[in-house]
Amino acid sequence: MKAITYTEFGGPEVLRLAEVDEPHAGPGQVRLKVVAAAVNPLDYKIRNGWRPQMAPPFPVIPGVEAAGVVDEVGEGVTGVVVGEEVLGWTVTGAYAEHALAVDFGPKPADLDWDLAAALPVAVETSVRVLDALGVGEGDTLLLHGAAGVAGAVGVQLAVARGATVIGTASPGNHDYLRSLGAIPVAYGTGLADRVREAAPQGIDAVYDAAGAGDLEVSIDLLSGADRIITIADPKAAELGVTFSGPAPFGSRLGEYARLAADGKLTVRIAQSLPLEDAAKAQELSASGHAAGKLVLRP
Repeated sequence: MKAITYTEFGGPEVLRLAEVDEPHAGPGQVRLKVVAAAVNPLDYKIRNGWRPQMAPPFPVIPGVEAAGVVDEVGEGVTGVVVGEEVLGWTVTGAYAEHALAVDFGPKPADLDWDLAAALPVAVETSVRVLDALGVGEGDTLLLHGAAGVAGAVGVQLAVARGATVIGTASPGNHDYLRSLGAIPVAYGTGLADRVREAAPQGIDAVYDAAGAGDLEVSIDLLSGADRIITIADPKAAELGVTFSGPAPFGSRLGEYARLAADGKLTVRIAQSLPLEDAAKAQELSASGHAAGKLVLRP
């Protein structure tokens, strides 16, 4: 099969389109014929050698999120058959024509493939954080990085729970946040004053999806760190803030995929590119200038 691989850490130039052996579904696994694979910042961070503890053995096939058609079902797998469309996390790398998965959910037939590939990480992350924070009806949530993919999904899910969301973003993204139901504020110097102006009643919880150094401000606004969770700031531990990492999600994806198919949950797709343009996609991801999710099509 065709796949993007690399055999050493480095810049985007180490990525190569290669012919590699197809994986086959083992016990507890399904194999996907990948239709769309999403690009995440973690992909280039691992490729650069910044996350060596997370890097699989060389040669590496990057990517974790994919949507595709099940074409093999391993021993012990129930509830899915060959020919079913699914979305989820791969265990062999998503930038490929075939990938193995153990954590996945059903894809509605009327859900766009690019959007399906863009959902798993953002949905799992935001549901996990909002559940852990106990965000619900009447709460006011401060969400840092609200215009990013995970942040924007967090805004929509929190609003659907009945929360008021104050979302930090650059001014160019404020209209987008308003369209999602958030009250936008600009990040940077004076953030605390702008949050207090936007939420004179105070805030009840903080979801940091940006990791941009706003934890101290958040602690001050909340008068403590009890209801703050970050998914991105490495200073969390020294500040007494909870750092939350991914957990299995699986079939729960189905209900959120249905919301997306019904137009009740959305992710901005910045660009859909052919698989051979993986280096370009990772460069765009690293630049921070992609307005939404980047997707590869094998």
